[in-house]
Amino acid sequence: MSFAQPATTRVIAAAHAGGVEIEVVSLDQSTRTAQEAAAAVGAEVGQIVKSLVFVADDGDGSTVRPYLALVSGSNMADVDALAATVGERSIRRSTADEARAATSFAIGGIPPFGHSSPLRVLMDPALLTYDVIWAAAGTGNSVFAIKPADLQRLSAATVAPIARPAAEVTPR
Repeated sequence: MSFAQPATTRVIAAAHAGGVEIEVVSLDQSTRTAQEAAAAVGAEVGQIVKSLVFVADDGDGSTVRPYLALVSGSNMADVDALAATVGERSIRRSTADEARAATSFAIGGIPPFGHSSPLRVLMDPALLTYDVIWAAAGTGNSVFAIKPADLQRLSAATVAPIARPAAEVTPR
């Protein structure tokens, strides 16, 4: 079923402005996790795009620099690799408030583009191995399918080794 509310309308408009038509699908079940989204759309977990906000700051919180990591659902972001890629000494997952301030979307529905302010975006190369991938469309139960090359272009993402398979990640 198609879905349109202010958050998803912004995502559709951003895709359209970039020359890509997407169809946002609203699902009855949650798509907040990669596993939920994959089950809902009948895709592999790796085809799900996790849009994760990370921040670096100067230690006193006075200057917070947000970054968006687009990570395959079967992978986990590697914060050390992400920090090195963006040239920061350290980086951390954003709080819910920081994510909303950086993107204007709530965690669980953050899309890869259509944000209120420009963000530096990095993309897991594993997403490029699929013909079609699925991303959040602005709400916790809305998604859209897109070709990886279109996602990279629309989000102005830099493809970089910022993730590793979830099985290889050890708790910090």
